[in-house]
Amino acid sequence: MLMRTDPFREFDRLTQQLFGTTPGTWSRPSAMPMDAYREGDAYVIALDLPGVDPDAIDIDVERNMLTVRAERRPVAESDDVQLELAERPLGVFSRQVVLADSLDTERITADYDAGVLTLRVPIAERAKPRKVAIGAGEERKEIAG
Repeated sequence: MLMRTDPFREFDRLTQQLFGTTPGTWSRPSAMPMDAYREGDAYVIALDLPGVDPDAIDIDVERNMLTVRAERRPVAESDDVQLELAERPLGVFSRQVVLADSLDTERITADYDAGVLTLRVPIAERAKPRKVAIGAGEERKEIAG
């Protein structure tokens, strides 16, 4: 009999067991994949959270620290439901991002669509480039003392 092995899959499995992110079990907080980019006058942060109920997502901002926590719960077992296979990670997922002082943390917006949480953080008005007018001074006078 020919057996097919994937050493990288085994390495992933061992890593998950060591760090507590084994699929199908409750685990300590693990990170969620993220993209961040600038779009116009805002920074966009997109976090992958497939299978997470929007009510199980918590977003906090304290000073310049943005914290996103989400929880994926197991399928409730009952007489009608019997879990046969569990490969998706369960438990708490979290991510912290330090925001620059030039961002307006009071006007952050969040949308959740197709398993992706998208946060938009606008650039603060005080941080946007602006022109400074140059005034012509009056004649210089010498102060005698």
